[in-house]
Amino acid sequence: MPKLIRITTVPISLQLLLQGQMAYAKEKGWEVLMVSADGKEIPKIEKAEGVPHHVIPFTRKITPIKDISCIWKLYKLFKKEQPDIVHTHTPKAGLLGMIAANMAGVKIRIHTLAGMPAMAAKGAKKGVLENAEKWTYANATHIWPNSEGLKNYVLEQGFCPLEKVQIIGKGSSNGVDLKKFNRNALKENHLVAATMRIMPGEDDFIILAVGRLVKDKGIEELVQAFLASKIVNRAKLVLLGAFEQDLNPLSTETIQQITDHPRIVQIDWTDHVAHYMALADVLVHASHREGFPNVLLEAGAMQLPIICSDIIGNKDIITQQKTGLIFPVQNVEILKEAIEFAFVKRDKMAQMAARLLEGIKEHYSREKIQEELFSNYNRLLSAAEKSE
Repeated sequence: MPKLIRITTVPISLQLLLQGQMAYAKEKGWEVLMVSADGKEIPKIEKAEGVPHHVIPFTRKITPIKDISCIWKLYKLFKKEQPDIVHTHTPKAGLLGMIAANMAGVKIRIHTLAGMPAMAAKGAKKGVLENAEKWTYANATHIWPNSEGLKNYVLEQGFCPLEKVQIIGKGSSNGVDLKKFNRNALKENHLVAATMRIMPGEDDFIILAVGRLVKDKGIEELVQAFLASKIVNRAKLVLLGAFEQDLNPLSTETIQQITDHPRIVQIDWTDHVAHYMALADVLVHASHREGFPNVLLEAGAMQLPIICSDIIGNKDIITQQKTGLIFPVQNVEILKEAIEFAFVKRDKMAQMAARLLEGIKEHYSREKIQEELFSNYNRLLSAAEKSE
């Protein structure tokens, strides 16, 4: 029975980003172990995936002493478990997991690249983060960027040789669950609850953003664009995500505007994102960096029109004025104009959303991505056995 270890820095990544993948491998007869830092989500994930979880005390910050300790703990875990494949996601888990797996002699070491903090970093921190990426790739046997844009960036920067790099299918880490993100599958009680939290006026235009409320997600530009727009008194901006002030914090002014403005609604989080998307008129994804953003796949599956920044990942999904509107990253003025355009040209936005839905159904269903992923596991395992 082949053994697979899947690793993310924090458990919520196992729950949200990789949902169903561990259970899929188990159903195919594999032994699977999940690894991440501790967190309240772990019992729920173990139950949902049907596989055990092991805690390694990762941090998301740069903490050299703790990181070395985590490498040692991972090394001992790998020597004990003797996995056939170690597959990491998220930057810190990738770096420490690939180093430890290489030290432990694991033959197949895969890192999925789904965004790169170094792309948005500046100064000395950018150099540190770029070196961390290089160390991750050097210790991995396979690098799987989850978008064509990320693959090109990695190769252009010389971070990794071409022979290590592969995209699974057309991209995405886990596709989109078309059974969940489906207008015909919505539950009335959750729709009512979402409506009560937004409290829209009868004719309000609902602008939705989904994700952590941090600077890198473009939240400051979005708030500025919304408040400067001509439609501010005929719209509501709904920010579905929690503040994270320990890493990449928003400015005090932006937090004050979000908290105090009567037409901005902030909701920490919910498992019923699809219901908010069903109530919204447009999704704005103003992020400064991405790998292959799940939120765009989810909005597309819900046939919700999209406005997004012109970054890697977003441009792998959205085609300008064909399947959505794209604005220059961090450009408040053009974002404002795009929001106003979406308000006036609703029919045109709906046509773009319909075209995006067809593409998502064809290429990005969760079942298709998970089949591709498992097929590649088997391919690598067969190749490793033949080389022995």
